[in-house]
Amino acid sequence: MIPAQFDYLAPTSVEEALAALAEHGDDAKILAGGQSLLPVLRMRLNAPEFIIDLGRIDTLRGIRDDGDAIVIGAMTQHSVVASDPLVAEHATLISKAVEHLADAQIRHRGTFGGALAHADPAGDLGAPALALGAEFVIAGPGGTRTVAADDFFVDLFETAIGEDEILTEIRVPKHTGWGAHYEKFVRVAHQWPIVAIAATVKADGGTITEARVGMTNMGSTPLRARAVEEALAGQPATEDAVRSAAAHAADGANPPSDLNGDSDYRRHLATVLTRRAVLAAAGA
Repeated sequence: MIPAQFDYLAPTSVEEALAALAEHGDDAKILAGGQSLLPVLRMRLNAPEFIIDLGRIDTLRGIRDDGDAIVIGAMTQHSVVASDPLVAEHATLISKAVEHLADAQIRHRGTFGGALAHADPAGDLGAPALALGAEFVIAGPGGTRTVAADDFFVDLFETAIGEDEILTEIRVPKHTGWGAHYEKFVRVAHQWPIVAIAATVKADGGTITEARVGMTNMGSTPLRARAVEEALAGQPATEDAVRSAAAHAADGANPPSDLNGDSDYRRHLATVLTRRAVLAAAGA
């Protein structure tokens, strides 16, 4: 199907993009990599009068070291994130997750910030961003503000980004030396995960000193498995200890039921995948 007719705008600065958004309001949609928006337009599930393409704003691309954090521009392509040495060293969990994100074509076109702003609970980046305590820098008419990952994901396909705002960059606190693993369960290659677990673990002499675990597709937003994190602290990185902690993976979750599995099936998957992810991240 062909999208409904729209006017195309291509600003070259964040200020120009914000001005266009302010002028056209509800009649406009932001285009980042387009891997989520373009299918929606083609199916005419949305028919905006204006498309504001951020692709020509060079300041929204790139990855840099900023002391205790790395900063990823919102328009940075997934393929760039996957191959970046700063991400690999200081935010290994993101590198692991991006490896599993869709296929090579989508990783080449899709953008890191675009996927996070889309806020699909089955998306592969929300859980790692949440687990790593990422911060989201959002620009608007009144300047910029920073939103913690815990407050960024509001509901299904809904974030803290206002209608007159644009996500500009994502700040990821460094987790240098932490082990990491992204365990994704699918029936078909490149499918959205039925359930996935993002785990990063700090271990010392075979003991887990700290763990952070995010869950994909276990609710209307990405979730932290906080009960698992608390149960893992101070425990040996052994099969039995991790299995016991992983039994709490679905605590407080509200997984969906659909053609891929009902909520009970997803709860079971969460415990199994959490055990695997934590053991892999801990190098056990």
